[in-house]
Amino acid sequence: MITRIRAGALTLRGVSLGGVYTSIFCPELNSVFDMGIAPRSSAAADFIFLSHGHVDHVGALSSHLGIRALVGKQKAPKVFLPHEIESPVLRALEAMTELQRYDLAIDTVAMKPGDLAPMRGDLQVRAFQTHHVVPSLGFSLVRQIKKLKEEFRGLSGRVIAERKRAGEDLFNVIERKELSYCTDTLIQALDNNPELYQSRVLVLECTFLDERKPIKLARAGCHIHLDEIIERAERFENETLVLMHFSQLYKPAEVVEILDRRCPPNLRERIVPFVPKTKTWPG
Repeated sequence: MITRIRAGALTLRGVSLGGVYTSIFCPELNSVFDMGIAPRSSAAADFIFLSHGHVDHVGALSSHLGIRALVGKQKAPKVFLPHEIESPVLRALEAMTELQRYDLAIDTVAMKPGDLAPMRGDLQVRAFQTHHVVPSLGFSLVRQIKKLKEEFRGLSGRVIAERKRAGEDLFNVIERKELSYCTDTLIQALDNNPELYQSRVLVLECTFLDERKPIKLARAGCHIHLDEIIERAERFENETLVLMHFSQLYKPAEVVEILDRRCPPNLRERIVPFVPKTKTWPG
């Protein structure tokens, strides 16, 4: 039932079906995005990102924590989430702890749009605004990369080291987005955060694909339609564009066929659909 894909240098595995469950694990980043289902294979992830509070994205959090204990992970995972849902999530886990009689503890990082929080080493997460019917966020996992300022590029390594020791400011710091996760939102999330088009990997919802659900109805539910992505085809500079959260209106193979037929080649070559190889959706 687990979908597995490659997205550039990253592996993504999990399940995503619009309105049913979404959870996507990236082992290279030790991170799992949303928790609508709790696959055993993602239980060791130390970082969890919750986009919003709907049950198909957060409902399996307590199951995940229980499985995590079974595989021997004692440290509470760090959970990044919209600040508006921190208290209800903690209350829900308190109730499940009472039922389980085992402490389902998490280390929450409540975020607002624009907030930057540390993860590990040089890896950080920046939250950005998404647009859903409940409080929601997207997340970009970024590295702060130091690059020597142009005026110093002709200097030898010895001279650079000496001037650095002397406290001279020799470097510009740039932010490289390794992966951005954007789901359950209006397309304005991209329009208002154009830097997402440069993220190495962009994981983006594309719930509806054709005339069976027109743009007007997709927007009414605060979801993205393929038509809106095609309209912006020239803007995507991502190495890999992972489309996910497809509606049950479409069978997995049908998703691929529609993308092949409808997307312009320069866009289609970047797209990796997050769909299983089975004829039907999992479950």
